[in-house]
Amino acid sequence: MARTDSPRHEQEAHTVSADEIRGTTHGTAPVPLSVLDLVTVGAGSTAGDALRTSVALSKLTEARGFHRYWVAEHHSMPGVASSSPAVILAHLAAHTDRIRLGSGGVMLPNHAPLVIAEQFGTLEAMAPGRIDLGLGRAPGTDGATAAALRRTDSLHEGADDFPQQLAELTRFLDDDFPDGHPYGRIHAIPGPVQATAPGGVQSPHRPPVWLLGSSGFSARLAGTLGLPFAFAHHFSAQNTIPALDLYRQTFRPSAVLDEPYALIGVSTLATDDAREARRQSRALALNMLRLRTGRPGLFPDPDEADRYEFSPMEEEFITSWTANIVHGTADEVRSGLDDLHKRTGADELMLVSHAHRGELRLRSYELIADAYGLPAA
Repeated sequence: MARTDSPRHEQEAHTVSADEIRGTTHGTAPVPLSVLDLVTVGAGSTAGDALRTSVALSKLTEARGFHRYWVAEHHSMPGVASSSPAVILAHLAAHTDRIRLGSGGVMLPNHAPLVIAEQFGTLEAMAPGRIDLGLGRAPGTDGATAAALRRTDSLHEGADDFPQQLAELTRFLDDDFPDGHPYGRIHAIPGPVQATAPGGVQSPHRPPVWLLGSSGFSARLAGTLGLPFAFAHHFSAQNTIPALDLYRQTFRPSAVLDEPYALIGVSTLATDDAREARRQSRALALNMLRLRTGRPGLFPDPDEADRYEFSPMEEEFITSWTANIVHGTADEVRSGLDDLHKRTGADELMLVSHAHRGELRLRSYELIADAYGLPAA
């Protein structure tokens, strides 16, 4: 296979089209709607219960016209069962037919680029044309767990080396290391090199790469490389507009995109009863409070949150956190999402719904789909 020193976006034979990135708007939604799943495990439930909810949710949102379904990598958090996105995505691929599946994201510094290229090449072979590879540079966990994952105590090196790791991963995905490169004879399988073997019919297609972020670093890098960008509004709301502005200002057209495309993750919960949405949101805030103070656990029951005696400082955190959750009745959530879209100009809204019980998460997406007149299941 011919190899060049040109970056992937300068080559003519690129294998990702903008059509795979830009979603389709349905009903009265302002932009395409998608799903972010952390595979929430509530107190009294098991990881198996949470994973069964994820399967049901992927099938429901596919039927209702949501564009993509991403799974986020997290570690050492009892209430989050998404430590292995590639494994979960393979399972979801077996239960869906059309919805795009991807990582939101895989934390690149935690893994060897070759391993990620192999995993997502395998997923692409399982679900051709439906896989997204979203990449982040944070560890997705605490420092000690990150050290165990990376087998090093020098955690800053992984984040600092992110652009180089990204370039290496892209080379493996495209199988285009230049002649003489130490990895020139190494190939990610499944991958493009299989097309060069006698009788080879391997598709040249590979998953589109997204950059994820909660600050300006990935926004600037995504813009410079002409890649789609996903911003974590659900836990970094104060940085959303500055990061999106930076992405748009630094964007350079590429073989993948001729103009910026940015989605934002939004913490969202719609319920039939607005009071229940408030209770579930306070339970989510309590979960985050425990995580931030080094006491991660299972997602608490709202009754537990009702009984919890918050200190004035803790109550301030709870109020601040719940202010960034779009929650309430379906009409209230629709209004909140419409307002958020107007304020940010996001090209896509990726909804993440946390609730103690799986059926509440399913109901939330169903109510939002109904509120926007999305296709019937």
